[in-house]
Amino acid sequence: MSQFIDGKRRSALSGKTSQVRDPSNGDLVAEITLAGPDDVDVAVASARAAFPVWSGATPAERSTALAAFARLLELRAEEFAELESRQAGKPIRLTREFDVPGSIDNVAFFSGAARNLEGKATAEYSGDHTSSIRREAIGVVGSISPWNYPLQMAAWKILPAIAAGNTIVLKPAALTPLTSVLFAEIATEAGIPDGVVNVLTGSGAECGSALLRHPDVDMVSFTGSTGIGRTVLEAAATTAKRVHLELGGKAPFVVFDDADLDAAVHGAVAGSLINSGQDCTAATRAIVHRSLYADFVDGVAELMGQVRLGATLDPATDQGPLISSGHRDNVAGMVDRARSYARVVTGGQIPGGDLAAGSYYTPTLVADADPASEIVRDEVFGPVLAAMPFDTDDDAITLANDTPYGLAASAWTTDVYRALRATAEIRSGCVWVNDHIPIISEMPHGGMKQSGFGKDMSTYSFDEYTVVKHVMYDRTGDAAKGWHRTVFSLPGRAKGGL
Repeated sequence: MSQFIDGKRRSALSGKTSQVRDPSNGDLVAEITLAGPDDVDVAVASARAAFPVWSGATPAERSTALAAFARLLELRAEEFAELESRQAGKPIRLTREFDVPGSIDNVAFFSGAARNLEGKATAEYSGDHTSSIRREAIGVVGSISPWNYPLQMAAWKILPAIAAGNTIVLKPAALTPLTSVLFAEIATEAGIPDGVVNVLTGSGAECGSALLRHPDVDMVSFTGSTGIGRTVLEAAATTAKRVHLELGGKAPFVVFDDADLDAAVHGAVAGSLINSGQDCTAATRAIVHRSLYADFVDGVAELMGQVRLGATLDPATDQGPLISSGHRDNVAGMVDRARSYARVVTGGQIPGGDLAAGSYYTPTLVADADPASEIVRDEVFGPVLAAMPFDTDDDAITLANDTPYGLAASAWTTDVYRALRATAEIRSGCVWVNDHIPIISEMPHGGMKQSGFGKDMSTYSFDEYTVVKHVMYDRTGDAAKGWHRTVFSLPGRAKGGL
């Protein structure tokens, strides 16, 4: 069983199955059933039936259920960490210290946020009427989450949607659905009503497509590649659904000439290698002032050489495998092609020995690539950092923005004025200063340009998952209002203002 619909685990109606395998060694983790269009119909109907009661619950009631959810997750944190590590090939240290606690913190945050829906003050803006704002749930949300952060992305999709009173049908990536199903199951155990959170495991072509186009789905939310994001937009347009997209990235890592070089080197290695580089916000383009460039390249290469690849359940492992051998080969192909026009300083290899059974790839630094080259412009989505020099601050900002993406960026400088300029002029949804990667539940995550639109996390995400309704009350009690004369004559009334 792998579907979670109406508060219960169940097998897919399609009869189709698939396997979840550990990308570190190829071992079987679980057999799953694959949902098809009929399963989508059942899950959407469940979410639709649950919507009136859940959307009508008080904020305090939704908050209480989410708080209980967070407590249950705490009790099973190690189970989530190990399952996430096995299905996604993540080092156990990453899942224990980042993925799982971050997801639990998200639940705790939205427990409080559920009681804090914001709106403009009720007032008499016209003089003759009292206006107030209501924030109301949209309805049934159909969400599709990616394989790189299965648990966290499930949390980012589910939590703001249900905290605002919506119900949801989530389709996680078929490669990594297990923690999403467990997450939904525990939500129900915590007291969130049956049908509020539903999870379908299936392919994008059958299950995902049917969910995006379903007439009873009111909104779609997607995290993944920009190319598929365009397909999501086209599908949503068929029924005029609201759309939320978090797409690809090619984050610039700008090191000015006054930067702390040691900090920048450490930040570049950590920011480019987190989750084996399979992160839309990962540092991928190091844009370094020429006076620091050679030392930066040498420092990054030396530190990358110390990163330990190994078994994912070994706490000493720094970097795990890529999600599949096919994806690893795509990464390797991009690096191999770069050898003809750039310098592969370190890495660029598929390791053998004990790691040969997994989808591992060594930490890789590519230097001196042209800004127009493939390795600089296209998403690699692997442990690969491309470095290039710049001469002036204007050049740095231009290179940072020379990308169709706009999800994340960082600026490394000890000059407050440079930092202010970089954060204002770099076109990204998030710009870090003297760091790269940290996220917190209280602050939004989302991009611009071809990195999508809309926000995850924070109370800003409620802008995506609620409808703002204006309610206006007449205060005069008059049958004939002053403005009526613009439509028909009002005998005995003056022709003055409204």
